[in-house]
Amino acid sequence: MNALPDRRLNAYRPDLAEEALLDTVEAPHYVSGTPARVAVSVASLRRRPDQASGIDTQILFGETVRVLDRADGWAWVKSDFDGYVGYIEETAVWPEVAAPTHIVAVPRTFAYTGADLKTPAAFALSIGSRLTVVGESETRGTRYLTLAGGQSVVAGHCLPVGTAASDDYVAVATRFLETPYLWGGRSGFGLDCSALVQLAMMMAGRSAPRDSDMQAAGLGTPIAREELRRGDLVFWKGHVAIMEDDATILHANGHTMSVARENLDAAIERIGWLYDRPTGYRRP
Repeated sequence: MNALPDRRLNAYRPDLAEEALLDTVEAPHYVSGTPARVAVSVASLRRRPDQASGIDTQILFGETVRVLDRADGWAWVKSDFDGYVGYIEETAVWPEVAAPTHIVAVPRTFAYTGADLKTPAAFALSIGSRLTVVGESETRGTRYLTLAGGQSVVAGHCLPVGTAASDDYVAVATRFLETPYLWGGRSGFGLDCSALVQLAMMMAGRSAPRDSDMQAAGLGTPIAREELRRGDLVFWKGHVAIMEDDATILHANGHTMSVARENLDAAIERIGWLYDRPTGYRRP
């Protein structure tokens, strides 16, 4: 019997599956899904429609999904960004509207109720959030972008969609130093090891799979340890780190519970008792 497709990236349940799996899995109904856009700061995606279920990943403000089903206050969705499948609260998604024009390019910022830093913050935004800008203004020398919802964001915290924040994804990753570690987190408010890689690469105009095992299997090419240099990746079972230089790594980790800088040799020794030696090295 053929193995079933990875549930993280393929939408199927006993009662329903996405149309792309018509010839792969059996289900009584197949759907293409309805386009929608995330309308909250960060939507946590879970394996089951239950607040007690752990977070698998997160979808950022303005990112799009396909809604495959809605029931009991939950939406079963597939992310258009990286294909991840799971459940988010139904109120977190709205029908897709105008395409985003800008992307948040700093780790964290605010959407204000008016074009003035003294006005209340309406909500927070993570790096990578997608914004639809409809206007621009200036208050006391600071430029603001007016969003479709009427809020304002500091213009200097944003870039036009399609513009990379840097051509060096490692430089982007360093901006997350001391950001709290969060299992399944994928935002400037908290993230895990593989999200650090994915987010930093995204802001540098590159793509990466969501989870560390996916990255270890197909991101870039394998290399030997002695070849390691800035930008290469070190993998353990269930963990990934970015080489900042030939001796230092950057990683979101459960030891410091943050994004931290650490000597590679020291990290290998520290991690070894729990996860053994690194499983591989790759150049993305």
